[in-house]
Amino acid sequence: MFRFIHAADLHLDSPLRGLARRGELAGVFLEASRRALENLVQAAIDAKVDFVVIAGDVYDGDWKDYATGQFFVREMGRLARADIRVFLIRGNHDAESLISKSLTLPPNVFSFSVRSVQTETIEELRVALHGRGFANRHVPDNVALTYPAAKPGYFNIGVLHTSLTGRDGHDAYAPCSVEDLARAGYDYWALGHVHKREVLSENPAIVFPGNLQGRHARETGPKGATLVTVTDGRITDMQALTLDAARFEAVEIDAAGLADPRALLAEARRIIAETRDGAEGRPLALRLTITGETALHDYLSVQAEQIREEMQALAWEAGSDILIEKVRDRTTPRGEARLSALLGFDAILAEIAADPAFRAEIARTLGDMRARTPADALALLDAADAEADIVAGTVIDAATEAVLAALGHVGNEPEGAR
Repeated sequence: MFRFIHAADLHLDSPLRGLARRGELAGVFLEASRRALENLVQAAIDAKVDFVVIAGDVYDGDWKDYATGQFFVREMGRLARADIRVFLIRGNHDAESLISKSLTLPPNVFSFSVRSVQTETIEELRVALHGRGFANRHVPDNVALTYPAAKPGYFNIGVLHTSLTGRDGHDAYAPCSVEDLARAGYDYWALGHVHKREVLSENPAIVFPGNLQGRHARETGPKGATLVTVTDGRITDMQALTLDAARFEAVEIDAAGLADPRALLAEARRIIAETRDGAEGRPLALRLTITGETALHDYLSVQAEQIREEMQALAWEAGSDILIEKVRDRTTPRGEARLSALLGFDAILAEIAADPAFRAEIARTLGDMRARTPADALALLDAADAEADIVAGTVIDAATEAVLAALGHVGNEPEGAR
């Protein structure tokens, strides 16, 4: 019997998104990728695994701060002292990293070639690992087809950084299919690149472990790695390890039927407490979205800043390590004929929102703006979040709400609006 841990997408010292300039607690999230790596190493030592596989993106792009690399070397040294070997590949972010190109790794770490597929064996375990890294950020080719057939008499592991046939939120990278992977006859495919845990197949085992630590509000929930147990050449257990040091969550507060702001705050208090409990003591960055057809719609539009501050106060009440990352108003008015509808404005907006050409033009405009924006300015913005919102069309919703707030609605003013 032997055990190994499969991890990927460490993104050490990845910059914060959505928490910049948010005080002391934001610093906890900035350090979270390092703490998660420490958790990974400790889990490997505690489980007495025989080796660790890292399927790409140890680093997060073209960073020149070698302190990041030295931290990784230090943690690999801890594994070396525990007699645990490490096998890693470069992913699309590592491909740009000066650190990964020049930093000398401890002798227990084997880094696969970026030129072609290599096979490395662990003879005492009868394990054969097949992998290749990448020297370029963009890889349009199906490199899975270049992996050799399984080595007879060995437990075969394929290591690959890939988007497969495509995953939401991830660029196409070394695309391939599950069938392409299965053809090699391996027992386990250790994949990286996709940040959400996913077991695509159990026979053969084809696994994305997800990233080690969430980096922004769209990387929510538990994060970690996969612990694999092999007995007599067959996988007998695959366990998801939760190793993140801080947690991002996004939850909805249903305001349907609510007419009193105090009722909204009471519901928010309940949901924040539930989410805090789910984080199991980890620092928590929470995105709240208020939804539903409600008499509080106008109140939420006018008092947006006050609502955010009240939500943060509820978070502090629940725990000193809870940060409200953002509060979004996605409510609609309750039972009112809106002036915009009477004027035909809603129908025009709906038509525009449904036009793919219009959405594409927004995306092109955003891309041009991004290209012209200094890097330092982008670092202060939640640029990825803004881009996702615009492409999704929610900018239209926001514009509609702003116009309606200025024009007012036809009908009685909702209770609690003032």
